[in-house]
Amino acid sequence: MPDPRRAIPRTDAVLAEPRIAKAAGSLGRDLVKAVVNDVQQAVRAGEIAPGDVVDTVLARLPASASSLRPVINATGVVVHTNLGRAPLSAAARDAVVAAGGATDVEFDLATGERARRGRGALAALRAAVPDAGAVHVVNNNAAALLLCALALAPGREIVVSRGELVEIGDGFRIPDLLESAGARLHEVGTTNRTSIRDYAAAIGPDTGFVLKVHPSNYRVTGFTAEAGLGELAGFGVPLVADIGSGLLAPHPLLPDEPDAASALRAGATIVTASGDKLLGGPQAGLLLGDADVVERLRRHPAARALRVDKLTLAALEATLRGPEPPVRVALDMSLASLRERAEALVKVLENADAQVVASVAAVGGGGAPGVELPSVAVSLPARYAAALRTGEPAVAGRVVKDRCLLDLRTVPPEEDAKLREAVRRCG
Repeated sequence: MPDPRRAIPRTDAVLAEPRIAKAAGSLGRDLVKAVVNDVQQAVRAGEIAPGDVVDTVLARLPASASSLRPVINATGVVVHTNLGRAPLSAAARDAVVAAGGATDVEFDLATGERARRGRGALAALRAAVPDAGAVHVVNNNAAALLLCALALAPGREIVVSRGELVEIGDGFRIPDLLESAGARLHEVGTTNRTSIRDYAAAIGPDTGFVLKVHPSNYRVTGFTAEAGLGELAGFGVPLVADIGSGLLAPHPLLPDEPDAASALRAGATIVTASGDKLLGGPQAGLLLGDADVVERLRRHPAARALRVDKLTLAALEATLRGPEPPVRVALDMSLASLRERAEALVKVLENADAQVVASVAAVGGGGAPGVELPSVAVSLPARYAAALRTGEPAVAGRVVKDRCLLDLRTVPPEEDAKLREAVRRCG
């Protein structure tokens, strides 16, 4: 009997097939070759017929050279850290694509000379927060806080309340971050109560700055007290306010969430915040405040190590100047529109197991803890959750009491058709 393995198409022959060769041109030869080798192995194992190699390779090729897969966020968490936090607006995505080639990020086309890096994004941020004397951007909020410690408190003390020694994601802790910069923490007050007198007793010649941290991923309730920014601004030392979530101005749905404009008006010297949370832009650390202090931060040697790339600058500027980003759109969706979309989806699905139910969404991303956003979801049997996650496109919902809920507050209306087809394929 002839060896069936002789019928397996050679690797070079498969790679030369026009459709495979075209895919190699966009995905990369090595990636495509790896898929070809896997399919050939499946033929040797008797799982695939030799004549089906090319079609199987084409079916198994990824959509892009990146392993990241697009996901429809139906979890009801607006800023979902595990899904990349804030989804970018169409304007921001277009700006990233445009910035992918050669750009004038540090070049003045009129004079032909070097120019201020990211001047467009910085101007947009400055315009969005007129109370800031100057602004600077680094790669995330932790980097912004680290730069403050490096520039303002090397070998000196940072006065901070014990109730604000926050642990952020993946086990990282703000105290460890600040001490890694060579600063010493002078903790004041207690976990639940810190008064202005506690700060006054701690401030002295060795104080680099007072730090006020918004506990954005937890709440302390009951017998509590804290000093406000207005009270802390009168000590004659820099006051750094880490507001966290990146809200630039007050939002009616989030009355307890601090914003940059209000913090600066209250007397903060520097405000630090995230760009990829409530601002709705790319991952970035925002520094806003006193012009002289911002310049000190910008000129510190570590600022070069913490700077952002041209793609981030492009996305940030487009977020600030363009239409409302998806995060803001999700926050502002009306219950009536959500229910109308849910009812339309259930009607088209024609699935007796699909129901329209009330839901509760959340801000997420370490922002607005405890704030509940009334929402509407499509409820399906729990078995849909895994099938939707592993389908194409991938859909992330949440399982509650043996039901898979697809919360529409976090699904852009333009993705309803994709969501409908994804559910149909799992039926």
